[in-house]
Amino acid sequence: MKAVAVLPGKKGSIHLADLPEPKVEDVPDGRGVLVEVLRVGVDGTDKEIADAEYGAAPEGYDFLVMGHESFGRVLEVGPNVRDIAPGDYVVATVRRPGSSIYDRIGLSDVTTDETYRERGINLLHGYLTERYVDDAEFIVRVPDALNEVGVLLEPTSIVEKGIEQAYEIQRRLKVWRPLRAAVVGAGTLGLLATLALRLRGLVEVTTLARTAPPTINSELVEALGVRYLSTREVPLSEAAEEYGPFDIIFEATGASVVAFEAMEALGRNGVLVLTGISGGNREIKVPGDRIMLGFVLGNKVAVGSVNANRSYFETGVRDMALAEARYPGWLGRLLTHPVQGLENYAEMIRLLTGERDAIKVFVEVK
Repeated sequence: MKAVAVLPGKKGSIHLADLPEPKVEDVPDGRGVLVEVLRVGVDGTDKEIADAEYGAAPEGYDFLVMGHESFGRVLEVGPNVRDIAPGDYVVATVRRPGSSIYDRIGLSDVTTDETYRERGINLLHGYLTERYVDDAEFIVRVPDALNEVGVLLEPTSIVEKGIEQAYEIQRRLKVWRPLRAAVVGAGTLGLLATLALRLRGLVEVTTLARTAPPTINSELVEALGVRYLSTREVPLSEAAEEYGPFDIIFEATGASVVAFEAMEALGRNGVLVLTGISGGNREIKVPGDRIMLGFVLGNKVAVGSVNANRSYFETGVRDMALAEARYPGWLGRLLTHPVQGLENYAEMIRLLTGERDAIKVFVEVK
């Protein structure tokens, strides 16, 4: 069985590997679900793994199969699987439980374990292959009506977690009702965050990105009734003065300098959600005293959010269905750059590396 893999730690080692055929019996207690892979989304994480910045092979292998944004169709289920049937469209979650108390209660996305296992990222093979098998616990059904956009569920789950965590934290304020939000970054995560905030009823949303409009990204933002600004023309600090104060800022850039700018731009009693990963050792100068004073006197919060557990995937399904009803065709416009077949992995990497107008690159496996 074909799979796109890398030799962890070796840059430029991406290749087509062979995997043994998976079987439902590979999962104990009759809980196996065998899935035919239809599409796999790829993003900056996959590029960084291909560049040998991180990633580790599973035990017994010298390679790691890439791909963590899955979408497929169920071929077969084990005898003790009740809520999933052959023919169902499904998405699999990414992180698998470790040994911490959080892992034991279904919150592996907030594990305190030093070593974690994520499919396609660390110590577990991913989904850039023809078929996979997994425990039904980690398989999320996707309605047939979402089959054309189901590959977006994994990044949607990241957004859902970040926003839900913001609301959960702000329960401390008893009567907190956010009115204005900013999203910094207009890639896949930023666009999905913009959508999720609108679906939560926020009318005053401003999305900022470096590129000046018009672009497909700015058009997608404006199609949601949201203001789009280029930070080259209107810095975040100026946007906060004119369109704030921002009760929520969702950071989706991976740039540390943006994170600290957002700390200053955040309004009183506001919450900053950080989802980007810089992956480098860049040092920057920041007005530390002013930021600290603003956070203390303004009762502000900054929270980091990574990965997502099953509950956020399920919330993502509901929001994606709602989005299709309110903004028909909008989600599909994010799927800008298909790659036909696993064997075209070089094209996949090229699009991730150098295609400026790419929003979501994805591989058509089947």
